[in-house]
Amino acid sequence: MRWVITTEVEAYAAAAEPWLLRDPVRNTVLLTALRGIRSGQFTGDHLLAWLEDDDGTVAGAACRTPPYPLAFGDVPLAALPLLARDLMDMETDVLEAGGPVRVVEAFADAWWRPETRRRSERLYRLGALRAPRAEGKPRVAGPGDLPMAVRFFRAFQDEAHVDRTADPTPVVAARLNREELVWWEDGERPVAIAGTSAPIAGMSRIGPVYTPPDLRGRGYGSAVTHAASRKALDDGATEVLLFTDLDNPTSNSIYQRLGFSPVTDYASIRFG
Repeated sequence: MRWVITTEVEAYAAAAEPWLLRDPVRNTVLLTALRGIRSGQFTGDHLLAWLEDDDGTVAGAACRTPPYPLAFGDVPLAALPLLARDLMDMETDVLEAGGPVRVVEAFADAWWRPETRRRSERLYRLGALRAPRAEGKPRVAGPGDLPMAVRFFRAFQDEAHVDRTADPTPVVAARLNREELVWWEDGERPVAIAGTSAPIAGMSRIGPVYTPPDLRGRGYGSAVTHAASRKALDDGATEVLLFTDLDNPTSNSIYQRLGFSPVTDYASIRFG
């Protein structure tokens, strides 16, 4: 087997996208990243790779869209040392990698930098959506909400310790234009926000979900997650997904009460 590494988006898409679409649930991150690259949402030096068996059949994929980590699909574990070797030969550094736990751990074992920090997540899939109770109502955010939405995204980044140096403005603006962000408002005041991606192969992913600390404990987070999930279903999604931080038992229990059930565990590993 061998890895093909490129910066050519359509070459990567032609090879990897059919493999990704075989399991859009577990490949949600890579499919969403590919759409972001194609739409111009992500700029910079992309790292795009796919794995070929000896007969040329595609058997895996990975991608990096700066400033986000190197992301893996459900790649055969034996292929990860090969990718680590190829990246080192190309003098390509990787500061963070994310994906299914066993996959990202296999890459970390082969990578030359030591692990310094790990974030553990769980992928959830929606079953029967159940409505929570909270004061207020939902509203789809529009371009005029950009300053407020950026503030919410920055606060989420700071609190979750993800992408803290990245300016969220371009991503937020693009998502507002695509009507992918939902407010929960109480008394005409935005009190929580949730994102929902336009369906890809029937799959839509919720996130981020954020409620400011002084407004928590009132059901706003549950309500905005329900509203975003409802929008995804209304937009044609047959699979609604979300990731949760396993160190936050409150959010995990909230999502299960809404009708989400676990699929598999993921990890993001930062290297020294």
